[in-house]
Amino acid sequence: MAKPAKTKKAGRPQAAKKTGRSGGLTPRQKQILRFVAQGMTNREIASQLAISVRTVEVHRFNLMRRLKVRNVAQLLRQALLHGLLPKNFALR
Repeated sequence: MAKPAKTKKAGRPQAAKKTGRSGGLTPRQKQILRFVAQGMTNREIASQLAISVRTVEVHRFNLMRRLKVRNVAQLLRQALLHGLLPKNFALR
């Protein structure tokens, strides 16, 4: 006897809710942002996370778009304002 086919809702899967001070960033985006704050290059981040450089570039692009910034200085400033980085991260 064959099992009935499961129906699937049409459309895209629901994204994680954007809550809290993080601006709805994914855990991976937060991780990338912390590496950027440490001054790591895309290649270094990719090597550390065992992902491609292109994937890191996409994460950085998405971070900048989501936080509405145009350069790394603004990205880090927004990260601080959103509580994504410790206040003393520059002193490390």
